[in-house]
Amino acid sequence: MSITFNPTRRALLGGACSLAAMPLTTRFALAEGNGDNRFVAIILRGAMDGLDLVQPYGDPAFRVLRPELAMTPDSGLYDLDGYFGLHPAARDLYPLWRRGELSFVHAVSTPYRNARSHFDGQDILETGGNGRAGQDGWLNRAIGLSQQGRLRAIDVASESDLILQGEQDAEMWSPKADVPIAADEIQFFEALYSRDKDFARAFRQARSADMSADEIFAGEKIEASTEGLARLAGGFLRENYRIAAFSINGWDTHAGQFDLFARSTNNLSTAIMTLRREMGPAAWGKTVVLAMTEFGRTARQNGTGGTDHGTGGCAVVAGGAFPGGRVMGQWPGVGDGELYANRDLMPTGDIREVAAAMLYRQFGLDAAALSTNIFPGLDFSASSVFVRA
Repeated sequence: MSITFNPTRRALLGGACSLAAMPLTTRFALAEGNGDNRFVAIILRGAMDGLDLVQPYGDPAFRVLRPELAMTPDSGLYDLDGYFGLHPAARDLYPLWRRGELSFVHAVSTPYRNARSHFDGQDILETGGNGRAGQDGWLNRAIGLSQQGRLRAIDVASESDLILQGEQDAEMWSPKADVPIAADEIQFFEALYSRDKDFARAFRQARSADMSADEIFAGEKIEASTEGLARLAGGFLRENYRIAAFSINGWDTHAGQFDLFARSTNNLSTAIMTLRREMGPAAWGKTVVLAMTEFGRTARQNGTGGTDHGTGGCAVVAGGAFPGGRVMGQWPGVGDGELYANRDLMPTGDIREVAAAMLYRQFGLDAAALSTNIFPGLDFSASSVFVRA
C-alpha cells in the first residue's frame, strides 16, 4: 500500500487515540507498569464536603455550625471511633472500614489559599503545585520516574485530565465519540502510522486498550456511568495496568446539600466497591485508592441548606495495600477560634503529602524526587506518618 498523506504529527496522534473512543460521561485515565502494586486516583470535582462525609459528631460545636446537616449515630451516622461518624450514604463502604481497607485523612488541602475558584483549585490539585498550577500533571510526572519499566497511560475525557497530561505517553478516550472501525480501516491506519514509531505505538496502544475494554464488558454495552467507569478501570487493573485515575462530579453543594451530597457519596461508594469487585481479591490486596478534592467547604451551613467554598477537606484512602480503619490527620476542631478565617475547617496537612506517601509505598519513587519533581515545595520524606502507617 502506497500512502502519501502527510498530516501534522499532533493531528495523527489525536486521530490514533480517538479510534479507541468510548461513550463515557466521566473522565478516566490509566497507566501500565511491570510491578504488582496498583494505585488509583479519584478526583472529586466540585469541592467535596469532608465535614459531611466524616462528621465530628463528638465535637459539640459541630451541631451549632450545622443544625440541619449534622447527625449522630442515633440519627444515621456509622460510628467510626467514638468521635467521627460516616455519612449514611456511604453505608456500602462501612464494611471496608471494619476490614481495615478504608481510612480518611481529615483537615487536608493543597497549598491553595484565600481564593475559591474550582478551576484554579483543581488545576493545583492535579499539577501538584505549591500554590500555583503547573503545566503538567503530577501523576504523569510520577509515571516518568518509575523504575518498574515502561508505563502506559490512557485518558477518557472530553478534554484530557490534567493529572495525566505531560511528556509521558498517554492515550485518550473521549466520551463524546464512539467510532467503530472496520478491519480494512485498521489496516489503513496501521500502514499510515507505520512511517512514524510514535504514531505506530499510539495506535497499537489504542487498539489494545479498546480490545481489553471489550473483553471486560464481554459484549455488554459499556455503561456511561460511574459504575461503568469503575468496572472498566477495575478490569484493566486486574490484568496488566497498575495505575488508574478518574473523576466523579457533583460535589458543589451550595443549596439542598442533604440530597445532593447523598447522591454523590453513593456514586463514590459505588465506584470504590465496583473497583474492588472487578479487580478481585489478589489485585485489590495490592491496591491503594486515593480520592481527593480541590478544597473543602465552609464549616457553617448557609441559608439554603448547603455549604459554600472552603479550605480544609478530607481525603479517602481505600484498598488492601494500606492499613485502614483510622481517621488520620491532625484534627483542628471547629469551635471558636479554631476555624480558618473564622469560616472553614483549618487545614493542618498537605494533601500532596498523602499522595506522595502512596506513590512512595506503592512504587518506591525517590523521596527527594517526590519533593521536587512531582510535588514542588513539598516537605516529604520516608518518615512521613502516611508512609509509616
